[in-house]
Order: sequence, then C-alpha cells, then structure tokens
Amino acid sequence: MPLNMNKDVFITCAVTGSGGTQDRSPHVPRSPKQIADSAIAAAKAGAAIVHCHVRDPETGAPSRDLALYREVTERIRDSDTDVVLNLTAGMGGDIVFGNVESPLPTREGTDMIGATERVAHVAECLPEICTLDCGTMNFAEADYVMTNTPGMLTAMGRMMTELGVKPEIEAFDTGHLWYAKQLVADGVLDSPALVQLCMGVPWGAPDDLNTFMAMVNNVPDDWTFSAFGLGRNQMAYVAAAVLAGGNVRVGLEDNLWLEKGVLAENYQLVERAQTIIENMGARVIGPAEVREKLGLTKRAPK
Repeated sequence: MPLNMNKDVFITCAVTGSGGTQDRSPHVPRSPKQIADSAIAAAKAGAAIVHCHVRDPETGAPSRDLALYREVTERIRDSDTDVVLNLTAGMGGDIVFGNVESPLPTREGTDMIGATERVAHVAECLPEICTLDCGTMNFAEADYVMTNTPGMLTAMGRMMTELGVKPEIEAFDTGHLWYAKQLVADGVLDSPALVQLCMGVPWGAPDDLNTFMAMVNNVPDDWTFSAFGLGRNQMAYVAAAVLAGGNVRVGLEDNLWLEKGVLAENYQLVERAQTIIENMGARVIGPAEVREKLGLTKRAPK
C-alpha cells in the first residue's frame, strides 16, 4: 500500500497514567502540582494535548478523587501555557477476580462504579477531550480485567457528547474500533471521531507493524487517529504513526526511559518526538490548529 504520511502532526503527552510506575522513576508525577507542572513543561516542549490521570499525592497510587482532578485542571488553566486538556475517564471499571477455582467474590483492587460517577470529574472540569476505552480487555495480571460493557460505553459516550467534551476513543484491539464505529452509527458519538491506537498493551493489539496497519485500516478515512507503542518502542511508533497518516502520543504513562539507562521526563520525550517528526519532513502543530482540526471549543486560558 502507498505511504500516506501526515505532514501536520500533533503530539499528545500522557503525563502519568494509572499504572504502578510511581516507584520505578522519580520523574513520574504524583501530586496535582507535579502533574500540572509536568503537563505544562510538556506543552512548552511541543505537546498540543496533555492527557492526565491523577494519583494519591502520598502513595502515588491511581485515584479518582474529584478534588485532585479539579486542582490539576485549575493549575493548567491558570498557567500562561495554552494546551488542550484531555482527562481520562478510564477509571472505575476494574475487576480483580479470586483464584481460578473460586473467581467470586472479587478481590482487593476491584473498583467498579456507575457511568455517571465515572464521568463525574469530566462534568465538573469540562476538559476539551476525555478518553473512552472502547472495550473490555485482559491485562498482564492473571485475574484482572478492564471492564467496559457496551451498555456502559453507550451511557458514558452519551454523557460526554451532551457535555460537549470530545471523546478520544482508546482502541486496544480491532474489535474496539468495530464497536466505536457502531457508537457513531447509533448517534452516541459524533463523527468524525478521534481515536488513539494503543499498541503493545498486554493482552491487546501487539505492537508489530502488521497489526498496527490492520488497526489503521479499520479507522474510517474521515476520522483522526493518533497512536503509541508501549515501552521501548515508543519512539519507533512516533515514526510509524506519522508514516501511516496519524498523530503521536508519548509520555511517562507509556514509557519511562529516554534511552537505555536514562530515565525520562515528559518534556524530554516530547522533544525527542518533535525531533523525529521534523526530521521526517513533517510539521508539529499547536493547540490552536488542533482545536480547528478536531472542532474543539477552547475553554481556558482565555
């Protein structure tokens, strides 16, 4: 197939995530101030979008605390740095089953809440974008399942659309794209949609190029997509995403390393991605052009 290289590329920085990385690198931000400061530094380095989770400031464990989301949002918006804010809505669908002979009752780590509560911080903070994990999936842990039923996704998607917040569909496998297209056909999500292709997350789509192109080829032509590869292949996927016609995501949610033996900071990963993109002959676009491209309404700063 011919190359369909994207010449106008936006960078998303996934600032901290919800994985157990807080004790693996001192650069993984924990407190709202640290998360906001890291997001602002990433924006100044060239990220048009910052994708934010929140963590318990003391332990670094993932959190759904509304006050923490509010503080991160306010700190970013009160800065002089213009950036598109993307908040996760992926928390609250976690099941940790018992052992293989006695799966019920579920174990510690299970966090299952309703659609309205899963979107409460989105309704409170009104980011320009929020994520919608478009399917249920096994992860590397033996008895953990990320749970997103069709009914839950329909309810959450409608809430996001009614709030005027653009969902970023997070697709971890081809079936997730199949269902995302159904959500658009059903009028739950507006078209053209925004998709993040998540490669190399166990046990979703592996990060080989054949699978990646299968994912790309399942994205409708008028939709906008971005992509990332987990871990050591993060920067390789910067190049692959641009060559395939998409945009890129980097950040400490997906990869802790700048190079072998060197722990990264978010802004350094953004700088590295920008260098790759520009050396390929493409241009990195900023938040104003992203808003125009995606039909977003700027909320702050004014």
